[in-house]
Amino acid sequence: MENIEHIWTNYQAKLHSFIQSRVGDPTTADDILQDVFLTIYSKIGTLKDSRKIQSWIYQITRNKIIDYYRSHKKMDELPESLSTQDTNPEDEALEEISRCVLPMIHNLPPHYRETIMLSEIEGYKQKDVALKQGLSLPGVKKRIQRGRAMIKDMLLECCRFEFDRRGSVIDYENINSQCNDC
Repeated sequence: MENIEHIWTNYQAKLHSFIQSRVGDPTTADDILQDVFLTIYSKIGTLKDSRKIQSWIYQITRNKIIDYYRSHKKMDELPESLSTQDTNPEDEALEEISRCVLPMIHNLPPHYRETIMLSEIEGYKQKDVALKQGLSLPGVKKRIQRGRAMIKDMLLECCRFEFDRRGSVIDYENINSQCNDC
């Protein structure tokens, strides 16, 4: 078995470079490297084949890098430009439109309304909707498709939509005074 000083001498620079190439920050790389060597020191007795020490060390290093990203994923703060205080016009438009959709669903013919409510609002899988309604899966899919098309037509009768280049709604305008849902 190799001793820890020998491992440090042979691998420290390579590991630091390996870590830094994945995390981008030398200080963070130093911290991860320290964790790697603490693990090597505490687990060196578990290495069964000393010929595989390099792959063992690099596996520990990869695991520590993964641990670093997992632990920082939830803690990273959003940049100010993404702060929740700033409202996204796209989100506002979608939220307002979603309030219009439920009354429109209630205006659907009963068999479409029930199918859409189960699949889209209550979150049932289409297969479960088919069982619950005693229909075939293709029959449920067709009802959902037709129900969605009816809702789309109702929305287009009420509103004019503005889309971004990806096709997402960024704004809308009510164009029908008879439409009370939006």
